[in-house]
Amino acid sequence: MSQNFAFLDEHSKKEIRRQTLKAIAIPGYQVPFASRELPIARGWGTGGLQLTLSLVGQEDIVKVIDQGSDESVNAVNIRNLIQSTTGVEDTIHTSEATIIQSRHRIPEVPLKPFQILVLQVPTPEPLRSVEPSERKTKILHGDKEYSGAYIKLFEQIMRHGHITDDADYPVLVNGRYVMAPSPIPRFDNPKMNHNDGLILLGAGREKKIHAVPPYTDVASLAFEDYPFEVEDFSDKVCRESGLSGVYMDELVDEETGETYYMTNDTSYMLEKMNEEEDLHANHR
Repeated sequence: MSQNFAFLDEHSKKEIRRQTLKAIAIPGYQVPFASRELPIARGWGTGGLQLTLSLVGQEDIVKVIDQGSDESVNAVNIRNLIQSTTGVEDTIHTSEATIIQSRHRIPEVPLKPFQILVLQVPTPEPLRSVEPSERKTKILHGDKEYSGAYIKLFEQIMRHGHITDDADYPVLVNGRYVMAPSPIPRFDNPKMNHNDGLILLGAGREKKIHAVPPYTDVASLAFEDYPFEVEDFSDKVCRESGLSGVYMDELVDEETGETYYMTNDTSYMLEKMNEEEDLHANHR
């Protein structure tokens, strides 16, 4: 028996595309969709994968990353599934890809107008920690009543003296809907604002799709006296590449016990290292 292109049947892909168009038309709004069964467990990227499978075409070039790495187990398995059911070309270079599926990171290389970034989302509801009822959160979104999200941040300031959310930091999209941007680090939040590419967010377990269209206002929630701030890596240098000003992982050398930093976006790091090598080679 022949297998469908991109695994999903055509009716499923059409339904997902229809809901995706609605999400694009209403930036930041959570659109329900009939999440399909896939040969991976829900919670391991099925929402993002369904978006990718519904959108990918034979001319597309796909990149899959997991927390900055193209070679993690999750990234490799998802990429293998996409390739085995479509035969499309893959790449590790952000600038070459037409569809980028990512878990917990927005690449360091800015998106271009022809690119789609698909983010995997475990919990799409930004009000879930303050309101467990789905029915009530829908009412709150309808009324644009987001005091609960601000109170959560305010409580962090009262307890710790600063906002402690390091990832999945809530944002206001297009001045209307508060959105959970997937557990990307705060460092990546500003990349969503007036971004050139299309950002789609899929939650397979929660059966929701939301989107940030190109050139959309995206503002991280904050207070006048406690403005939004990203992680500061200006005084840190990547031990492998010498890069600074990018999002980095803090690691410990097992032999010396020394703490060091490594660029999280591995493909970006390799590209910069190769550029440096080419530059030195040309000067010889």
